[in-house]
Amino acid sequence: MSEPHSIPSFDLKRNYARVEEEIKDAVLRVMSSTHFILGPEVSEFEREAAAYLEACRAVSCASGTDALILGLMAVGIKPGDEVITTPFSFFATASCITRLGAKPVFADVEPDSYNISMEGAHAAITPRTRAFIPVHLFGQMCRLEDISDTLKENDIALVEDCAQAFGAHRQVGSRMARAGTLGEFGCFSFFPTKNLGAYGDAGMVACSSDSIAERLLRLRVHGASSTYLHEEVGINSRLDAIQASVLRVRLRHIETWTEERREIARRYDMLFAESGLQDVITVPVEIAGNRHTYHQYVVKAKNRDELQKYLAAQGITTRVYYPLPLHLQPCFSYLGYKRGDFPVSEKLCDEVLALPIFPELTADEQERVAGGIAKFYGR
Repeated sequence: MSEPHSIPSFDLKRNYARVEEEIKDAVLRVMSSTHFILGPEVSEFEREAAAYLEACRAVSCASGTDALILGLMAVGIKPGDEVITTPFSFFATASCITRLGAKPVFADVEPDSYNISMEGAHAAITPRTRAFIPVHLFGQMCRLEDISDTLKENDIALVEDCAQAFGAHRQVGSRMARAGTLGEFGCFSFFPTKNLGAYGDAGMVACSSDSIAERLLRLRVHGASSTYLHEEVGINSRLDAIQASVLRVRLRHIETWTEERREIARRYDMLFAESGLQDVITVPVEIAGNRHTYHQYVVKAKNRDELQKYLAAQGITTRVYYPLPLHLQPCFSYLGYKRGDFPVSEKLCDEVLALPIFPELTADEQERVAGGIAKFYGR
């Protein structure tokens, strides 16, 4: 009998097979045009992405990190300013702040959604606060309606980190708002493993007005309004046309793939309930009003590290997002935070485990994952 195949945390090959001919046609179209940086292909992607998000405009750039930097540059963040954000996120969420000489100010997260606590963010506001970067983590939006009025009253810019939340939406009053459309900016990453991923680095900023978009168009090309005329100092962060063509293809399929992810999440929930694992595995919670896109399916697990090693020995790849919170990263020690300052984030870093999830994951593979977890706990 042959050994069971390994189960990756994400499988780009299976996904590529579904759109291979479309991708080849799109890339060849760009190659034939010889217009490789910005240009019509990029403009069309920006138009289509803005329409999908129901945003005023969208401006593409070279990466999700650059999207955050551009957003903060556009709202005028400067040395000495404070920007509130979460310590339970990818490094770029905070590094984009320090790149501009500003100070990250952290607020703890909610234990159920893993998203930044709006109460904690409220408490972190000072007279020096100029922006707030909430992270819609793992594919689920924050409860931004609980803080939006306070932000407006204090002239604090809302820059949404949507790197993991393309396609997520939330019922806000009478509006079904998509991630990236509630603040001045919504910053997206199109890293290959994202729900909407390119085949290289790529990013985008959703904009709330034409004037903001026009400034971003300058900032991404060294602050130039026309060739060799620089209105301000920007950065070099241009999307290439090949990545735009890939994203245009994949955008057409994003709703199908999102629903497939949601079905996989429901199946995991069912499998864990059937196995009686509720005392050792806490499944992710979809907050009322949210449409979770499950960029990651992240559980809280007892004896997490031992479980991960056990699953790896069974050929099942899992990931830890994130093993060390940002306030305890060595490079941010100058901020003066210490262990115990954000206990929820610290506890999550010891407990969370991201299970395999991608649109092509099969029911049999999910049963292997759940079965392996049940066996580890002796169920």
